[in-house]
Amino acid sequence: MVNSENTKAQMRKGVLELCILSILSQGDAYPTEIIETLKETRLVVVEGTLYPLLTRLKNTGLLTYRWEESTSGPPRKYYMLTEIGATYLKELQVSWIELVDAVNKTIQQKS
Repeated sequence: MVNSENTKAQMRKGVLELCILSILSQGDAYPTEIIETLKETRLVVVEGTLYPLLTRLKNTGLLTYRWEESTSGPPRKYYMLTEIGATYLKELQVSWIELVDAVNKTIQQKS
């Protein structure tokens, strides 16, 4: 029997960039907040997956960050979209809608 868990995990990873950029389009956030938001939507992500992705998005100019003092521990790194990141997100959203539409047309059962 084929285990679908690997395929499901790969599909989730494929949309993580879109989800993270979408979360940050609603306001600055630090990694723990991003993880919590993703968990609420059942897109469970661990720090070991999130941090490299945030670094890659920052290195490509889609995100930037600032340090903010915390009353409950060390300073927190808050990530935010850059102008380029906001434009890129809009392109991804259009592509996502087109992809979802195409997939839905493909998998719908004919009566």
